[in-house]
Amino acid sequence: MTKRILIVGGVAGGASAAARLRRLDETAEIIVFDRGPYVSFANCGLPYYVGDIIRDESKLLVASAEMFRTRFNIDIRTEHEVLSIDRAQRTIQVRDLQRGTIAAESYDALILSPGASAIRPPLPGIDVDGIFSVGAVPDKKNVRQWIDDKHAQRALVIGGGFIGLEMAENLAHRGLTITILEKAGQLMPQLDPEMAEPVRRQLAQRGVTVRLSEGVTEFSRSPAGLLATTDRGTQLAADLIILAIGVRPEVGLARAAGLTIGATGGIAVDESMRTTDPAIYAVGDAVETVDVVTGMRQVVPLAGPANRQGRVAAEAICGRGSHFRGMQATAVCGAFGLTIASTGASETALKRAGISDFEKVYLHPGHHVGYYPGAKPIHLKVLFRRSDGRILGAQAVGEEGVEKRIDVIAMALQLGGTVHDLSEAELCYAPQFGAAKDPVNLAGFIAENVRSGDMPLARRDEGGFVLDVRDPNECKGGMIPGAVNIPLDQLRLRLAELPTDRPLNVVCAVGQRAYYAVRILRQRGFDARHFTGGMQTVTTLG
Repeated sequence: MTKRILIVGGVAGGASAAARLRRLDETAEIIVFDRGPYVSFANCGLPYYVGDIIRDESKLLVASAEMFRTRFNIDIRTEHEVLSIDRAQRTIQVRDLQRGTIAAESYDALILSPGASAIRPPLPGIDVDGIFSVGAVPDKKNVRQWIDDKHAQRALVIGGGFIGLEMAENLAHRGLTITILEKAGQLMPQLDPEMAEPVRRQLAQRGVTVRLSEGVTEFSRSPAGLLATTDRGTQLAADLIILAIGVRPEVGLARAAGLTIGATGGIAVDESMRTTDPAIYAVGDAVETVDVVTGMRQVVPLAGPANRQGRVAAEAICGRGSHFRGMQATAVCGAFGLTIASTGASETALKRAGISDFEKVYLHPGHHVGYYPGAKPIHLKVLFRRSDGRILGAQAVGEEGVEKRIDVIAMALQLGGTVHDLSEAELCYAPQFGAAKDPVNLAGFIAENVRSGDMPLARRDEGGFVLDVRDPNECKGGMIPGAVNIPLDQLRLRLAELPTDRPLNVVCAVGQRAYYAVRILRQRGFDARHFTGGMQTVTTLG
């Protein structure tokens, strides 16, 4: 019998499910309902449309309704809102937003891909003109129009996560001065705090005002323009305000139908993306899935996983028995000349999950060999399980080569790899692209040294004697308070100057010389430990 499959919502998850369904079943009747004017558009490209980097709106439309109809024989009904689900009758109620009519549509299988909506808190003045959320194409058109019509010069971006930074950069590209207001104590809450510090510094150097640990309490309009009052009592004036404080899963339809909503607020699904109703599936930003590292449930609004979930749901409906493995939240963001990327769990997430069997290393290698012009440092943090070396997560910030290294580590993590696998990774090398010992290899080497006991790590909060093995001229730029400087090349001749009754915490510029010193000292009977990443970690990451 011909299956009738209805899909609520397009974009990444719904559109991918529809196309995959057709490739697997030429006879199925497939109908996609979307309350917006577009069935498949590039959400991630929208900030660059605001910034006038992408000037042609049509470039954001991944696939048109007409293309779905002609190429895939899929019935696309935009500007149709699904009002309710009758699970017993296997029907949905749909309103045609243009005509105002309501009709019932039956299904054999139903896929929910409602996405997520931008959080717009119920604050006084939130509906004042000039305050925009970030969402679909029409939202960005409104922002562009406002900038042009009002000749906006000042923008206030509320929220310092991925979307907030991308919007800030693109508004700056339009010539606006930028203030970012972030309620948390750091930018990029997805990162550990120290890894977000280089981002804050970069923004400050680019003229962006960043106000951390400060939230907004109300909005108003004055002759000076828009005003945002903060919880510190400060009033910030702007010509344009962007709300980028996160998104909330659209679960109203699922909840009204009696489907289970998980503790995180997303629709509960199994590995086949099936909800608690065996005829209904859910995919994309509205669903709750498993974190493959911590095992905890999470809602992660990312396009890549949404596409894969749509494919899994389609294959499950067609009897393929596919499974979604969970998420490790691999993500990247470009802002003001920096690339910020991460995969797997952060240290904060591991601690939140009650996981203590882990270690961390920092390193700051160039993105290619130093002798080739233009080498840029990558600030890299790798987390791994202490007991067996299994990779748990990584974060990196830098100007060049960041996403390449995180992509490699992401695949190693997905395959259950260890830091030993990083050390053995055979990667492309030519002077302009990398090094014979790639940053990924170096991360593996360092982690192996930690696990083997060759290079125990120093803890800054444990005290002890601090030995700086840099050259004296390097130390003029700053030292850890109380540190004693003995250059590495003099160390064997000056061992008598070192205490034997307490740990020796050894530091250099980026960690290499300190490692050499630790090996010398430990073989001479000293309890020597290593400051991972050296002074670069201290000064760059804080």
